[in-house]
This record gives sequence, C-alpha cells and structure tokens, in this order.
Amino acid sequence: MNFKITLLPGDGIGPEVVAEAVRILDYIASKYNHTFEYKERLMGGCSIDKYGSSLTDETLADCQSADAVLLGAVGGPKWDNPSAKDRPERGLLALRKGLGVFANLRPVKVHPSLMEWSPLKPEKLQGVDILVVRELTGGLYFGWPKGRDNKDGRERAVDTLEYYDYEIRRVMDLAFKLAKGRKKKVTSVDKANVLESSRLWRQIATKVGAENADVELDHMLVDTASMRLITGPVWMDVVVTENMFGDILTDEASVLAGSMGMLPSASLGASGAGLYEPIHGSAPDIAGKGIANPTGTILSSAMMLRHSFGMEAEAAAIEKAVDTTITNGARTADIGGQLSTRQMADEIIKNF
Repeated sequence: MNFKITLLPGDGIGPEVVAEAVRILDYIASKYNHTFEYKERLMGGCSIDKYGSSLTDETLADCQSADAVLLGAVGGPKWDNPSAKDRPERGLLALRKGLGVFANLRPVKVHPSLMEWSPLKPEKLQGVDILVVRELTGGLYFGWPKGRDNKDGRERAVDTLEYYDYEIRRVMDLAFKLAKGRKKKVTSVDKANVLESSRLWRQIATKVGAENADVELDHMLVDTASMRLITGPVWMDVVVTENMFGDILTDEASVLAGSMGMLPSASLGASGAGLYEPIHGSAPDIAGKGIANPTGTILSSAMMLRHSFGMEAEAAAIEKAVDTTITNGARTADIGGQLSTRQMADEIIKNF
C-alpha cells in the first residue's frame, strides 16, 4: 500500500527524533510491503527564520493533501518573545485548525521497568493505563475576542473561553467509542461549578453517556482530577476534557511514565490527515547532541499506522519492539541510560 506522509521536523530535537521515526517506518515498509512517500517541510521557528511565517500556506497545503503528518517539536528561546507578531506555537494552532483535527489522543501507560523513574511510589503506578482525549480546536486558545487594550486607565488582557455544542459532542462521541475497546469507562473533566462552558460540557457528556449505556460515565472537576492523577491514577481509563485542561493534565500525567520522551500523541478529525507528534517540547538545551529519546516519536508513528492507515498489526509490532527494548534495559539519558538517539532506535529495530 502507498501512503503520503508530510514530515515537519521543526525545531530543537525535532529533526533528530523524526529522523529515527522515519527509519522505523522504512523498516515497516520493507517488512510488510508498503510504500511511504515523504515530503519534508519547515514549520515553527525554523520557518519563521526562513519565510517570516511559522506555517506557510504552501506547507499547510502539503499537510492537507497528505495521508498523515508527523511532527517533531516547535519553539525555543530564540522565538520566545511574547510580543512577537508570529511565534512557533501559532503555527501549531493554525496547523491543527487547518487539518480539522479536533481530538488529541494521549496514551499514558507506565512500563514496569521504568517505575523507578517516576516520582510516584511504584505501588501507585501498578496497572496505570490511561487514554486522555483532549478537545483541540475550541476553548481559550481559539475563543474570540482576545487581545489587549486600555480600559479606565488600566491595561487589560482578554481571552474568551468559547465552546459550541457540536464541538463538545464530536469529542465525546469519540471518547465513548474508544472506551468501548478498553475498560468501558469515561471520566469527563470540567469546571462546572464555576464555568458556563463547563456546564454545557457536562450537559452534553451526560446526554452522550445516556446513549452509551454500556460505558460507565463519571464527571470530575479539573482540580480534583489533577489531584487524583497523582494520588491514585490507576482508576482512570478514558479521560475526556476541554482544550486547556487537557493540555495541563497530560503534561502532569507524563511524570507517571518517568519521562515525557516516552509518550506519543495523535490528533484526529472526522476526515483528512491525522497529526502525530511526541508530547515533549523542542528541548533546546540538548538539541544537536544526539541524546534525545526518540521513543515518543516512534510510538507516535505507530499511532499513525493504526489510526490513519488502518495497519493494526504493523502498529502493534512497533509497540511490542519498544516494549521489549525497554524491558531489556535500553535507555537514553532521560531514563537513566547512555544510549544516543540513533542507538535507541537501533535497539528497537533489533527487537522487531
């Protein structure tokens, strides 16, 4: 089978980890008789430097015409000026909007061999296997109006938290669908005791829950959820929440796995190309040193095979190879080892 993949290596360690994911994909292509056609484009800070835009129209068009998009990371101190006209993060938001991806899937599974690298006690981590479904194109990041002005002699900043019923409905439908292939439990996270948008969120979650009686639904305030992630994460299965809450909670959840370098993500829409990326940032402090952990990006490529290409066996083969590699003690620096980025990928290839 032939699939077109747009590569956006981005900034910092992005190019290093994407290169190793491509090696894994090439191995899969040869092993399972597939063809992956790659088109590499700039996005983020590197695109600002060359084109004056974090995401050009041409790059977005290439992403929209692809079967899937694999992203490394964007951002860094060089482009960190909050008053700049364009920043790398703006390109990421525009890419998500342009692709129509409305749900970000972030699996958090604790590997038994890496429990010592989590700040939590091992007994708290036994059996942790969470899938966070984060709404991706609404909420504070996209609401309008937003900006700064002067009012009554004072400088004022405004952000608007806005949700439409259909935005909530479609991410809820997906969360319940995914839960049916897992433990059949959905936890909807909101702030319904304070926010009107969260009251609408809870109302629609309750309605979708009633339509899926075979799936258990509970509601949880975001402050309680953030506490329970640390004090007792094993009770969670599928967690669905709005954009900003999901952004924060998934970074918090990453400490359960011992390192952000281990965790993948997939951003999906109703149709069109999916967007796949590790949850870590550009890590400018180690960029160019060849010591970044490529596992999160490699596992993101497995999610791409599963969700965009329908290749369940191939995706499972990558995940099993990663699991074997970690079990055998292969480690990059972030999880207590000395392997380089390339060597970690070599070990994963050996373990297919």
